[in-house]
Amino acid sequence: MAKGAEAVHAANPDVLVIISGLVFDQDLSFLKNQPLKLSFNGKLVFEAHQYSFGKGPGWEIENPNKMCAKILGEAMRNSSFLLEQGVPVFLSEFGVYMGGTNLGDNRFLNCYLGMLAELDMDWALWTFVGSYYVSVGQKRVVGADETYGVLNFDWNNVRNATILHKISAVQLPFRGPGLSEAKQHKVIFHPLTGLCVLTKSTFDPLTLGPCSRSDHWQNNPSMTLTMEGTNLCLTAFGEGKAAKLATKCSSSSPNSKWEMVSDSKMHLSSRIHNNNGSSVRVCLDVDTNSNIIVTNTCKCLTTPKSCDAESQWFKLVDSSRSSNSALSVDLRGWRSL
Repeated sequence: MAKGAEAVHAANPDVLVIISGLVFDQDLSFLKNQPLKLSFNGKLVFEAHQYSFGKGPGWEIENPNKMCAKILGEAMRNSSFLLEQGVPVFLSEFGVYMGGTNLGDNRFLNCYLGMLAELDMDWALWTFVGSYYVSVGQKRVVGADETYGVLNFDWNNVRNATILHKISAVQLPFRGPGLSEAKQHKVIFHPLTGLCVLTKSTFDPLTLGPCSRSDHWQNNPSMTLTMEGTNLCLTAFGEGKAAKLATKCSSSSPNSKWEMVSDSKMHLSSRIHNNNGSSVRVCLDVDTNSNIIVTNTCKCLTTPKSCDAESQWFKLVDSSRSSNSALSVDLRGWRSL
């Protein structure tokens, strides 16, 4: 690896040098014990690949919170640990079946989008093309369909606008060098939809909308989530009821305190009091009929079997992006291809 990096640098000292990992570019953990010794610095970048396959049937049969924690733990141990050392790493290849019906791929994507947003990690998607004149793999195939492709078989439209919209949510950085449009704050990201939690007014229920219009939240030591510049905090009002803003934001108000409770670290949970004086745990959720943010009984926290948890997956993402940093993907442009 070192010899290859030096050769690239010698051929062109002005380009970045990208280093791949082992095991189909999934493992850079050897760098913990054997860091590369090179004659140059300031231009080395590491890359990693990640897909749902190769992990067995876990995404289809196991608890998705536990599976997500397992996969993200492996990614952190194998490659993402470099980010904590200030070393550039990007996900140079990942993708899913664009038909949208593969349960394992869908859960993997929701899990990984949460990580990409949280780490503000750069990425490249496999793949843009919709088909091949000739595909040469284990056997030669003429006119092969590319089911992981952004474009459809005829290359005249996107294959799955819903998935593309979700991925576009992490297309621009949330923070990073040169991006200081606003004071650092939190956005509440919902990977299943690729949207963020928005407020219309202090009276209306919270909804999901483009992260470019997200409110600025502060996660306080008292475990409250307050809107920046106000005394209003996110509050749970009951199972199946809309989560709203309120002014009772102290540690003595359990329904205004929030914590991540699942193995995936994506269940944002609070407690509400019953009429008998006891308390019950609820998790932030989305009403699919109205797009309103509600609280419901937490899903899939303990069950060992497969279950659907993703509507309750949220990530608190650090951002220095202003709320008017518009991010949109105009799908109409694909029709002219």
